[in-house]
Amino acid sequence: MWPRRDLIDLLGIEHPIVQAPMGGESTPEMAIAVSNAGGLGGLGCSFMSLDELRAKAEAIRAGTNRPFNLNFFAHPEPREYAELDAATRARVAPFYAELGLESVPERGVAAVDTFTEAKLSVLLDIRPRVTSFHFGLPPRPMVEALHDAGNLILCSATTVAEARFLAEAGVDAIIAQGWEAGGHRGTFETSFEDFGVGTLALVPQVVDAVDVPVIAAGGIADGRGIAAAFALGASGVQMGTAFLSCPEANIGDDHRAALRQARDDETRLTRAFSGRPARAQNSRYIEAMAEDRAALPDFPTMYGFSDPLREVSEKRGDSDFQFLLYGQAAALNRDLPAAELMERLIDEAQRALKPGS
Repeated sequence: MWPRRDLIDLLGIEHPIVQAPMGGESTPEMAIAVSNAGGLGGLGCSFMSLDELRAKAEAIRAGTNRPFNLNFFAHPEPREYAELDAATRARVAPFYAELGLESVPERGVAAVDTFTEAKLSVLLDIRPRVTSFHFGLPPRPMVEALHDAGNLILCSATTVAEARFLAEAGVDAIIAQGWEAGGHRGTFETSFEDFGVGTLALVPQVVDAVDVPVIAAGGIADGRGIAAAFALGASGVQMGTAFLSCPEANIGDDHRAALRQARDDETRLTRAFSGRPARAQNSRYIEAMAEDRAALPDFPTMYGFSDPLREVSEKRGDSDFQFLLYGQAAALNRDLPAAELMERLIDEAQRALKPGS
């Protein structure tokens, strides 16, 4: 049925479609629907407390007896630079004044922890079939502990060098995330926003460089994209933006409206919200912050400076300061429940993969 089965057999799923475990936007309901439809449902867990992580994992397990994926950021601890914080305060102060906010915080606050021993301990109790990481891997003893507990490990790579590192570190499958992808780029080190390799170029080079299954990600929105990924040598796909239009997605009305009106040329990579490059709908704030290529505080402390602006913008219902994350293929989205979207994607891909189609 599928040209390549190594990923399907590895994960114990029916169809080679991985739902991107988007932090904040993915939900247990989405993960359940995708897993029950034969794909790999996922949940972004980095913004959760340990109690919330445990409760939501239990909710997924109550809704499906099939494999699912819990995802975590594995970023370095943010550094503290008083001068950089002061410079950032000066850069965002005019926006605070415009929105009627009284004062800019003295320094950013880390909105999310990296992968910790406490999270590892909870995961060793939960024992999901799959654990995935973004921004690199945790220390090797943590990865080994997860493997020893029966976890399969996935991780994003945005270059061939990152993919080789992951293969050597024992990752079971690699997500080759192209430039087109929405949300945060999985780069191990923070880079300028204008650096990146597109999915079409990245995937075959990663396939040639490693001996583990490769999952293509970035700009894949329908069955044609899935078939193209197989033609490039991938063993499956990861799709995030496509699932944002599902009712199970945890996004607001403004985000849904933006997806319905999306164009191919309206997103850009920005560090202005989190401190790491992320693809989101372009906005006045993003444009203004891009005029100066000066450094910003490390991820995730930049959230401490941008969140107040985002919160006011959300309340006002305008997009000037909202962080509306999605990829370059969002115009191809369908407003369908996740289970129906899976059916549509599988049917489209199968037809596209037939000889002569």
